Amino acid sequence: MENHVKYFLHEGKTHGLADVMEHIDEDTKLVILPDSSSNDYEYHKELKSRGINVIVLDHHEADHISEDAIIINNQLSDYPNKQMSGVGVVWQFCRYLDSLLGDNKANQFLDLVALGMTGDMMDLRSIETKHLINKGFEEIHIKNPFIYFMAQKNSFSLGNKITPTGAAFYIVPYVNSMVRSGTLDEMRLLFDSMLKYKAFNIVPSTKRGHAIGEMEQVVDQAVRTASNVKNRQTRAQEKGIEALENQIKENNLLDHKVLLFLLNSGEIDSNINGLIANKFMAKYQRPVCVLTKVGDVYRGSARGYDKSGIESFRQACLDTGLVNFAEGHANAFGLEINAENLEAFVAAMDKAFANIDPEPLYRVDYIYKGVDVSRENILDVASLNDLWGQGIEECLICIEGLNVSSEMINLMGLEKGKPTLKITLPNKVALIKFGSSEEEYHNLQSKGYMTLNIVGKCQANEWNGWVTPQVLIEDYEVTGGSKYNF
Repeated sequence: MENHVKYFLHEGKTHGLADVMEHIDEDTKLVILPDSSSNDYEYHKELKSRGINVIVLDHHEADHISEDAIIINNQLSDYPNKQMSGVGVVWQFCRYLDSLLGDNKANQFLDLVALGMTGDMMDLRSIETKHLINKGFEEIHIKNPFIYFMAQKNSFSLGNKITPTGAAFYIVPYVNSMVRSGTLDEMRLLFDSMLKYKAFNIVPSTKRGHAIGEMEQVVDQAVRTASNVKNRQTRAQEKGIEALENQIKENNLLDHKVLLFLLNSGEIDSNINGLIANKFMAKYQRPVCVLTKVGDVYRGSARGYDKSGIESFRQACLDTGLVNFAEGHANAFGLEINAENLEAFVAAMDKAFANIDPEPLYRVDYIYKGVDVSRENILDVASLNDLWGQGIEECLICIEGLNVSSEMINLMGLEKGKPTLKITLPNKVALIKFGSSEEEYHNLQSKGYMTLNIVGKCQANEWNGWVTPQVLIEDYEVTGGSKYNF
């Protein structure tokens, strides 16, 4: 069957028409723009003047509705659900086509809808959004080859079902890395692996050390390549974080309410600016901008810190009147500032956020006193793991005034390069902190006996058929201690 549809993949994490206009042939009749382009007004006008119709299927905020394109955007209409991302808008458009054609093809893509809205961190307090994610991650609806094979690869971590949190940790980052850091060939491989008629084609193997003539399925190759690209991205990210940590010390950046990193072209891959901004936002509990110099402007990614009470860092940037644009979501967006306005921008942010405390505020659902931690309660809360997601934050508990001896503390996984701190309570509830270190372990051991306040999440640890309760430590503080137990 012949079709007359041509598609373009952006090189890197970009949106819109800017980098594809030159590829749109004169005999094109219709351009469809998913998840982008609501504000590409000049390009809409140019395409219309060439006799080319434009349909935008988007959820990004824009100043007004374009006069030269058909704009289908839940943010710019009276559609009640504002927590539906671009993939959901596309799905609703496909449902409308189904209604015209008397067909039912849209629901074959519910797994993609669920993955896309999870990756875009849509608020699950929206009943429609939560329902679509729940339906899309049901086993019966996992039809996309790449999603299915990724779920199989990560089945131990995901458990017996895909949850929003599980997808956010074990599937979304691999798609994200391919789009942000993959080559065009790697992105095409990912795209092909999501198409049933291509995913199972047999192609020459790219495995390291493969035999001459060895073959494999496209989807197998895509899953492995996604893992390799993710590792490559992580190494680049770690290198970038190290460089920016030096900027913090050298330029006293923590003296300001917003961490503003200014980079030269090529210093850090601009496609991972947003990922790096997320890391610093979480670590230093404040808004972050990672901007690269392009001519006389600085352009890049910004992230707001909602735990500090900032509802929209994007709006705060616009309110200064000093930015050229701030486009995207309330606390995750693209930003551009003229070099001459940077100093004034920092001063304006310091003034706007003067009363915001950078210390993290944890809103907990229950406080246990000392070792009085219920095994049954931990397991009950852990069983609700399919409820959590953006807007429905995972339940947090606090263990207050916990007396701990050095004998209760262990460091595991050091030989594998994944040091994990473990505190075992008398009733065998385990308190776990991943990403620990020998230094942290020895520091706690040296105290002998101490009193801790701990904030964490409830989990069920399954091993060899046994299910035991554990608490994943988010943060802790030492409130008292002695080398001796009297």
